[in-house]
Amino acid sequence: MRYFPIFMDIQKRPVLVIGGGEVACRKIDMLLQADADITVVAPSIKSYLMNYVEEGKIHYIKGFYHSELLTKEYVQVWATTDNSDLNHQVYRDAHDARILVNVVDDTPHCDFITPSMVNRGRVQVAISSGGSSPVLIRIIREQIETQLSTKVAMLADFGADKRNVIKQHFLTVDERRKFWETFLRAPEIETLTTRNELEHLFSQHLSKNIETTAERNWIEYHQETEMLTLKSLRLMQQAEWVICFEDCPSEFVELCRRDAERLFVSSEQEIVEYLAQAEREKIRVTILMKKGHLVRNEKLQSYLSSDIYVPTL
Repeated sequence: MRYFPIFMDIQKRPVLVIGGGEVACRKIDMLLQADADITVVAPSIKSYLMNYVEEGKIHYIKGFYHSELLTKEYVQVWATTDNSDLNHQVYRDAHDARILVNVVDDTPHCDFITPSMVNRGRVQVAISSGGSSPVLIRIIREQIETQLSTKVAMLADFGADKRNVIKQHFLTVDERRKFWETFLRAPEIETLTTRNELEHLFSQHLSKNIETTAERNWIEYHQETEMLTLKSLRLMQQAEWVICFEDCPSEFVELCRRDAERLFVSSEQEIVEYLAQAEREKIRVTILMKKGHLVRNEKLQSYLSSDIYVPTL
C-alpha cells in the first residue's frame, strides 16, 4: 500500500493553488466544499474563478509564481498549470518548505492524491488505485453509487444528533456500539423514509435492554477471498476478537472488523484458552480456519459442534 488513506481537515486552513485554468477550477471547487482558505496565484484566471474572488470566497494574487510565496504556512500546495517545468519547481520548493504538494495528473510529483469520491452527506467513500487505473476506479464508483442509498445521509445526521443521548443512556463504549449495530441493522430501517419514523424506531430500540452475550463464529477460508460467503463477511465485521493461526493469509484477516483485536496462535490449545476467556467476558469471536484443517483438541471439537460454522464456497 503506497498511499496511506486519510481524511484531512482543511476547514479555514490556508491552501495555495498555482494556476488559474480549467484544472484549477475543478480543484478549487473541491477545496471550497471542504471550506479551505484558498489563495490562487496566476497571471490571469478564468472568469469562473474571478467570480469567486469577487464574492470573497477565494484570494487572488495576480502574477507569476515564485518560491517566496511559500513562506506562509500553507497546509497544501496544488500545482495546476500546463507547464511541467513550473509544476516541478513548485514541487521542489514545497518539499523544501515541508508543505504537502500535489502536481495534478503527475503522480510521481504528489505527496498526496485525491481519490474518487462517493458522497452521502456526512458519509464519504473514497476509492483509489494510486493513480494507476482511473477507468477502473470510475467503474467501481458507479457500482458503489448504485448500492449506497441516499438514506445513508439521513442516518449519518441522525447518528450525529443522538450521540449525547446514547452516551447518557449507555455507560460503556461496548454497549453503545452494540446498540448502534442492532439499531442500524434493524429490518425496518430499509423501509423508513422520514425523520419521524426514524425517531420512533430509535425510541423503541432505546427502551430495550442490550443483551451482551458471547458468540463464536468459525469462518472457513481457502485460497481466494472471493470464495468467502456474504454471511462470512457479515460475521467477520461483527467480531470483537479475530483468532487465527499464524500462517493465515493477511488478506483474510484484513477483511475482519478494523478495530477487532487480532489474536494469532500456534496451537489449538491457545484457541481453547482464548475462547474460554471470551465466554467469561461475553465477547464475540470469529475464528478463521483453513479449509481442510482437522480439529484434534477435544474441547475445541465441543465448541465447534455447538457454534456457527460457515464453509467457504
